[in-house]
Amino acid sequence: MNIPEDLLYTAEHEWIREMGQGVFRIGITDYAQDQLGDVVFVELPKEGKTLSEGDLVAEIESTKSVGEVYAPFPGTVVAVNDAVVQDPSLVNGSPYDDGWLFDIQIDGGLPEGLLDAAAYRDLTE
Repeated sequence: MNIPEDLLYTAEHEWIREMGQGVFRIGITDYAQDQLGDVVFVELPKEGKTLSEGDLVAEIESTKSVGEVYAPFPGTVVAVNDAVVQDPSLVNGSPYDDGWLFDIQIDGGLPEGLLDAAAYRDLTE
């Protein structure tokens, strides 16, 4: 299982990459995409949507189930990855690169409780 060292993670199997100037990119982990199976549909939020921590932001439908993605912190959606809407298999094939979901401009600082790679590895093993 691929768990990049340079990312933060949530217990809900989302990854977080700092993009600079208070913007963070969000996607689901390799573990999550593996558990879902073949992704066939992705629904993303609209740019400009204001989020509170814990809000349901996106849904990922696979041949086995539907996964839900929650906002890991409050902020505003500033970009979405339209490529995964057009080709949902990107979530399976490249969850940390081409399969990213959306970017959030954070309100305030990062919340406590986010996991580093070692803690996420412990959670999934």
